[in-house]
Amino acid sequence: MRTSLRALAATAAALLAVTALSPAAQARPEPEAPEEFVALRSVDPTIIQEMRYTTAHTFLGERVEGYRQPVCILTRPAARALHLAQKRLLRQGYSLKVYDCYRPQRAVDHFVRWAKDLDDQSMKGEFYPRVDKDRLFQDGYIAEKSGHSRGSTVDLTLVRLPAPPTRPYRPGERLTPCFAPKGERFPDNSVDMGTGYDCFDTLSHTDDPRIQGVQRANRQFLKRTLTEVGFANLPEEWWHFTFRPEPFPDTYFDFPVHRRPVAGH
Repeated sequence: MRTSLRALAATAAALLAVTALSPAAQARPEPEAPEEFVALRSVDPTIIQEMRYTTAHTFLGERVEGYRQPVCILTRPAARALHLAQKRLLRQGYSLKVYDCYRPQRAVDHFVRWAKDLDDQSMKGEFYPRVDKDRLFQDGYIAEKSGHSRGSTVDLTLVRLPAPPTRPYRPGERLTPCFAPKGERFPDNSVDMGTGYDCFDTLSHTDDPRIQGVQRANRQFLKRTLTEVGFANLPEEWWHFTFRPEPFPDTYFDFPVHRRPVAGH
């Protein structure tokens, strides 16, 4: 009898242990954002935010993993530098508009998985019409690490004020190449930069000699304005700028894009 009771007690204890280790209990807590990270809106609420990766209007054709709310998060020095640039631009009748800011590592991993799936080319007609998908790594359009994950890199453009609204993307709509004339490609309230955002094409190189006239002037205006407040442009992407010196030059963060990780910062 005693042996049977001990066996029952052991079984009950084992069941309690399994219950205690439920998936919810075993789930790892989300990584937290260091105090040096802030929501851009808390530093400058006038900068326009069009956080593309929270929508389906991406080169993946879907919302990107890790982007839970359309909020721009940056390190405090980068956000303050954008605020300084914005003050100068507003006096000239322009505003900055950000497309992407801090990017969690899980989002970069999503990019990598997508790039390896050669069968998924649903957005090729807009974002990479002239690039074979099997060359995205080799040509440098996709990488396993991104400076965005360090928190001081931002993708952005210029908007002439007053800013007209940009209509939402409708999944399944006809795609137009990102390097088509501005009036033909997907509507964007930014000034004409010669290509759309995230255009996988050499025409996106900031100083590509084929980009001339007003388009070239707009790119140089954006580059000059941000360089003056401490940002460096990535030559292959007219929209990509990194604040220097970076507070976290060697750390790639993975907390989600959400207001909660930076609440109160």
